[in-house]
Amino acid sequence: MKKNHMWLMIACCLIPLAGLVAVYLFKIPVGTAFLAGMVLFCPLSHLLMMAFWGHSHEESHAAGSHVHSQPE
Repeated sequence: MKKNHMWLMIACCLIPLAGLVAVYLFKIPVGTAFLAGMVLFCPLSHLLMMAFWGHSHEESHAAGSHVHSQPE
């Protein structure tokens, strides 16, 4: 396992815990915190995925392009 992947997994476990602590300490309504978390979850997870997992367009296009030839 790469070190970057390990740190990303730790961060993904600690962020929700920090949110729960903030709800408890600052008396934020749980519904408001949950809605804000759901709204932010998708774009933030997409950005983290693109940053840390080395998405390469060249590899995906090369692997996904199939040339269909017609038999003569």
